[in-house]
Amino acid sequence: MQYSRAEAKEWASANWRGVCNVIMPSYSADLRRLNEAGIRHDVRRNIELGFWGALLVSECGTSDEEYRRFMEIAVDEAKGRHHFLIHGTFDTRAQIIAMAKAGEEIGVSGLLLGQPNSFYPRSEDEVYEHLAGVANSTRLAVCLFATVQMNLARFHPSGYPPRPLVKAADIPNVVAIKYEVGRPGIAGDLEFWKMIQGKRILFSDPLEAHSPLTVEMFGQQWMGTSNYEYWGGAVPQYFKLLLEEKFTEAMEIYWRINPARQARVAIQATFAGANFIHRYLWKYQGWLHGYNGGPMRQPVMKLNDSQMRTVREPLLKSGFNLADEDNATFYVGRNPC
Repeated sequence: MQYSRAEAKEWASANWRGVCNVIMPSYSADLRRLNEAGIRHDVRRNIELGFWGALLVSECGTSDEEYRRFMEIAVDEAKGRHHFLIHGTFDTRAQIIAMAKAGEEIGVSGLLLGQPNSFYPRSEDEVYEHLAGVANSTRLAVCLFATVQMNLARFHPSGYPPRPLVKAADIPNVVAIKYEVGRPGIAGDLEFWKMIQGKRILFSDPLEAHSPLTVEMFGQQWMGTSNYEYWGGAVPQYFKLLLEEKFTEAMEIYWRINPARQARVAIQATFAGANFIHRYLWKYQGWLHGYNGGPMRQPVMKLNDSQMRTVREPLLKSGFNLADEDNATFYVGRNPC
């Protein structure tokens, strides 16, 4: 690790700067093992497109042993050129902690801390106890994750109670917050940003459409995590320009990709309420820009030709030069094994 637990906030302030997307595991054709060549391919492609790093998605059917290997492959391929976050949404808190400890030894940069699906706190104090229980059990830099999918709206109408987050911000190795609640609008962003002033914690609204405002008004320097690879390298390009205060140049890219942005919002609305991210669709969106693609394990939403057209055609309108590939080849992947 490049930092001690006590140094985590300062290290993140200096080093968490840019856009963090996602990398999902790739599998062999029979889905019985990881596809190491496919994973390495995606890490290289991520670096080529200018991303700061990637969340290594844990919700794609990997066993604990496979997820550890997933981390090892990614870190080995990057050789210090890229950052990786553990996706801390395993079945139990003990698994999250065990995976974090494995990540410490492997060399990942941090942990995105969610919660198990079966976690049903009866009070805000229990929410804090979960966050603190994990954060205090690892040396990794921790990014707290607030989303409506965690079913905590009973405590606050924004979708996630702010008090446990603000309290957890004081933990030495809690370095960032992925704040994905309070929609519609971003008044919730402003309120929460005010709450954490002086807490030495990075604020991240992961919705890239908000970034021109959040960078300028809230000083957002790190954005993650989501499937920004849907726009190839455009999001890290314009985010970098925003950080450099080249607003006009950044907005040129921002508006160029708006047809695809609108398509992404529209198709996500078709499976709203499922509390289940369409990982197969995300995998396809990355494949359009040269990522590995390939088969995925269940449970995963089904992907159909209509959805593929819905997300591909707006990319052409946004100026991207996409290869003319048959959709069947997506299911094979660029590195079949």
